[in-house]
Amino acid sequence: MAGTIQSLILTPPSIVTSPFPCRKTCCLFSRSLRINPPRRSISTLIISRKPSDEIHGSDLANGLNWTKPLMNFASNNFLPLALTSGVAFGLVNPTLGCLADKCNLSKFSTFGIFVVSGLTLRSDAIGAAVKAWPVGLFGLCSILFFTPYFSRIILLIPLQPQEFVTGLAIFSCMPTTLSSAVALTQLAGGNSALALAMTVLSNLLGILIIPFSISKFIAVGVGVYVPTAQLLKSLVLTLLVPLILGKVLRESSRGLANFVDHNRRLFSKINAVFLSLVPWMQVSRSRSLLMMVKPAAFIVAIGMGIKLYL
Repeated sequence: MAGTIQSLILTPPSIVTSPFPCRKTCCLFSRSLRINPPRRSISTLIISRKPSDEIHGSDLANGLNWTKPLMNFASNNFLPLALTSGVAFGLVNPTLGCLADKCNLSKFSTFGIFVVSGLTLRSDAIGAAVKAWPVGLFGLCSILFFTPYFSRIILLIPLQPQEFVTGLAIFSCMPTTLSSAVALTQLAGGNSALALAMTVLSNLLGILIIPFSISKFIAVGVGVYVPTAQLLKSLVLTLLVPLILGKVLRESSRGLANFVDHNRRLFSKINAVFLSLVPWMQVSRSRSLLMMVKPAAFIVAIGMGIKLYL
């Protein structure tokens, strides 16, 4: 209508030469209406489209709402999920796990765990571990001297196959596991530096103490041979060397230390991935034997291990 009024105003008066003076004006008026149709404003279009956009946006938000708790759960329980996935993959398809075991990938995973432990080891954490020496001493005594006594009780349990009972009894005489001790302590929010010190000391001392523990509690009257030199060399290469390497890298680069400190959750997940490689390879290698065991006996053996920890 504005265009029509403008065209009417700006159109100069014409000389009437026709017996029908209103004919030209009416044609111009109708042509102006045809050329300038009424237009809807942008705000009207936005308002008219807004409800449908809100519907689509709310649908998208509702679709993403259920994924957020799932992702948070996976992030908070990354280590248990990684360990469970490793066991499941080993049972479903053991081929890759057996191949990784033949390539000694377990040593690589242990090496990686202690490199990451050295990278995340702060100097103040070392001081806190030194101050907590009574706790460390109690831990070492319970691991090397107190826990082996449980092997006597475990051997009295009538469980078939007998290898489960014997294996759990030997396990009670062993020192701290290299791969999982520090990772589980970090997951629980404990003193990882103290756990690292207990892991190193218990394994070094265990080379000397384990033969006597097994001879006294399990293989009574039978001599036990432990390759001390080979075990010591393996511990130095897979434990001390990567730990010192990670700590030296941290102290030599301030930027690297800041990056590690700001991404501790990421390095904790990397440690969890390294840790999950161990049960994956072990289950893959022993799958054929595990399939021969009755599920009830397997569950009882797991329950015995949990009770031992409690």
